[in-house]
Amino acid sequence: MNAILLTLLAGIAGACAMSAVMYGIHAIGAANADMVRALGSIVTRKYEGSFGPGLVIHAISGAMFAFPYSVVLGIVPASGAGPIAGIGALMGFFHGFVVSFLLIAMVAESHPVEQFRRTGISVAVAHIFGHIVYGAVVGLLVAVLHISLIASA
Repeated sequence: MNAILLTLLAGIAGACAMSAVMYGIHAIGAANADMVRALGSIVTRKYEGSFGPGLVIHAISGAMFAFPYSVVLGIVPASGAGPIAGIGALMGFFHGFVVSFLLIAMVAESHPVEQFRRTGISVAVAHIFGHIVYGAVVGLLVAVLHISLIASA
Protein backbone atom coordinates (compact mmCIF):
# COMPACT_ATOMS: atom_id res chain seq x y z
CA MET A 1 0.00 0.00 0.00
CA ASN A 2 1.21 3.49 -0.63
CA ALA A 3 2.18 5.95 2.09
CA ILE A 4 -0.81 8.24 1.57
CA LEU A 5 -3.35 5.45 2.03
CA LEU A 6 -1.45 4.06 5.02
CA THR A 7 -1.37 7.53 6.59
CA LEU A 8 -5.12 7.92 6.10
CA LEU A 9 -5.71 4.51 7.70
CA ALA A 10 -3.35 5.30 10.60
CA GLY A 11 -5.25 8.53 11.24
CA ILE A 12 -8.62 6.78 11.18
CA ALA A 13 -7.30 4.10 13.55
CA GLY A 14 -5.99 6.81 15.87
CA ALA A 15 -9.32 8.64 15.75
CA CYS A 16 -11.19 5.41 16.56
CA ALA A 17 -8.92 4.73 19.53
CA MET A 18 -9.32 8.30 20.73
CA SER A 19 -13.12 8.12 20.37
CA ALA A 20 -13.24 4.88 22.34
CA VAL A 21 -11.08 6.25 25.15
CA MET A 22 -13.04 9.49 25.37
CA TYR A 23 -16.36 7.66 25.34
CA GLY A 24 -15.03 5.45 28.15
CA ILE A 25 -14.12 8.56 30.16
CA HIS A 26 -17.62 9.89 29.51
CA ALA A 27 -19.32 6.56 30.33
CA ILE A 28 -17.71 6.27 33.77
CA GLY A 29 -18.75 9.85 34.55
CA ALA A 30 -15.23 11.27 34.86
CA ALA A 31 -15.91 14.07 32.34
CA ASN A 32 -18.46 15.24 29.81
CA ALA A 33 -16.29 13.77 27.04
CA ASP A 34 -18.77 12.36 24.48
CA MET A 35 -16.73 14.07 21.80
CA VAL A 36 -18.28 12.27 18.82
CA ARG A 37 -21.76 13.51 19.71
CA ALA A 38 -20.41 16.95 20.61
CA LEU A 39 -18.91 17.23 17.12
CA GLY A 40 -21.97 15.80 15.40
CA SER A 41 -24.40 18.04 17.23
CA ILE A 42 -22.57 21.10 15.95
CA VAL A 43 -23.89 20.01 12.54
CA THR A 44 -27.28 18.57 13.55
CA ARG A 45 -27.89 21.30 16.15
CA LYS A 46 -29.36 18.63 18.48
CA TYR A 47 -28.17 15.61 20.45
CA GLU A 48 -30.45 13.14 18.69
CA GLY A 49 -28.95 11.88 15.45
CA SER A 50 -25.54 13.41 16.17
CA PHE A 51 -23.51 10.20 16.49
CA GLY A 52 -23.20 9.40 12.76
CA PRO A 53 -22.18 12.89 11.63
CA GLY A 54 -19.80 13.17 14.59
CA LEU A 55 -18.15 9.87 13.75
CA VAL A 56 -17.64 10.95 10.12
CA ILE A 57 -16.25 14.35 11.15
CA HIS A 58 -13.87 12.75 13.65
CA ALA A 59 -12.68 10.06 11.21
CA ILE A 60 -11.99 12.66 8.52
CA SER A 61 -10.22 14.92 11.02
CA GLY A 62 -8.15 11.99 12.29
CA ALA A 63 -7.16 11.06 8.74
CA MET A 64 -6.13 14.63 7.91
CA PHE A 65 -4.18 15.25 11.13
CA ALA A 66 -2.24 12.04 10.52
CA PHE A 67 -0.34 13.75 7.69
CA PRO A 68 1.51 16.34 9.80
CA TYR A 69 2.07 13.70 12.48
CA SER A 70 3.53 11.33 9.88
CA VAL A 71 5.80 14.00 8.42
CA VAL A 72 7.17 14.99 11.83
CA LEU A 73 7.56 11.36 12.91
CA GLY A 74 9.42 10.68 9.67
CA ILE A 75 12.07 13.31 10.39
CA VAL A 76 12.70 12.73 14.10
CA PRO A 77 15.95 10.91 14.84
CA ALA A 78 14.32 7.91 16.49
CA SER A 79 13.74 4.34 15.45
CA GLY A 80 11.59 1.54 16.74
CA ALA A 81 7.91 1.37 17.47
CA GLY A 82 8.18 2.35 21.15
CA PRO A 83 10.14 5.59 20.75
CA ILE A 84 8.14 6.69 17.71
CA ALA A 85 4.83 5.93 19.46
CA GLY A 86 6.15 7.92 22.43
CA ILE A 87 6.97 10.90 20.24
CA GLY A 88 3.51 10.57 18.67
CA ALA A 89 2.00 10.61 22.17
CA LEU A 90 4.00 13.74 22.99
CA MET A 91 2.71 15.38 19.81
CA GLY A 92 -0.78 14.33 20.88
CA PHE A 93 -0.27 16.00 24.24
CA PHE A 94 0.49 19.34 22.58
CA HIS A 95 -2.27 18.87 20.01
CA GLY A 96 -4.72 18.06 22.82
CA PHE A 97 -3.59 21.06 24.85
CA VAL A 98 -4.34 23.40 21.93
CA VAL A 99 -7.68 21.72 21.22
CA SER A 100 -8.65 21.90 24.90
CA PHE A 101 -7.88 25.60 25.04
CA LEU A 102 -9.87 26.29 21.86
CA LEU A 103 -12.75 24.13 23.09
CA ILE A 104 -13.03 25.96 26.38
CA ALA A 105 -12.32 29.43 24.98
CA MET A 106 -14.38 29.36 21.80
CA VAL A 107 -16.59 26.35 21.11
CA ALA A 108 -18.28 25.47 24.39
CA GLU A 109 -20.09 28.71 25.13
CA SER A 110 -21.75 28.80 21.71
CA HIS A 111 -22.41 25.06 21.31
CA PRO A 112 -25.99 24.41 20.15
CA VAL A 113 -26.57 21.61 22.71
CA GLU A 114 -26.77 22.62 26.35
CA GLN A 115 -24.90 19.61 27.78
CA PHE A 116 -21.81 20.41 25.68
CA ARG A 117 -21.64 23.99 26.94
CA ARG A 118 -20.44 22.70 30.32
CA THR A 119 -16.68 22.47 30.30
CA GLY A 120 -13.94 22.59 32.83
CA ILE A 121 -10.64 21.04 33.72
CA SER A 122 -12.01 17.49 33.52
CA VAL A 123 -13.15 18.02 29.92
CA ALA A 124 -9.80 19.59 29.02
CA VAL A 125 -7.87 16.70 30.59
CA ALA A 126 -10.08 14.17 28.79
CA HIS A 127 -9.32 15.85 25.46
CA ILE A 128 -5.61 15.96 26.19
CA PHE A 129 -5.63 12.28 27.15
CA GLY A 130 -7.64 11.38 24.04
CA HIS A 131 -5.15 13.19 21.84
CA ILE A 132 -2.24 11.43 23.55
CA VAL A 133 -3.87 8.12 22.62
CA TYR A 134 -4.40 9.36 19.05
CA GLY A 135 -0.74 10.36 18.73
CA ALA A 136 0.51 7.10 20.22
CA VAL A 137 -1.61 5.01 17.84
CA VAL A 138 -0.58 7.05 14.79
CA GLY A 139 3.07 6.89 15.90
CA LEU A 140 2.90 3.15 16.45
CA LEU A 141 1.38 2.58 13.02
CA VAL A 142 3.85 4.93 11.32
CA ALA A 143 6.66 2.87 12.86
CA VAL A 144 5.22 -0.60 12.33
CA LEU A 145 3.99 0.04 8.78
CA HIS A 146 7.13 2.01 7.86
CA ILE A 147 5.08 4.96 6.60
CA SER A 148 7.24 7.64 5.05
CA LEU A 149 5.80 10.72 3.38
CA ILE A 150 9.26 12.20 2.90
CA ALA A 151 11.07 11.23 -0.28
CA SER A 152 14.39 9.51 0.28
CA ALA A 153 17.37 11.48 -0.95
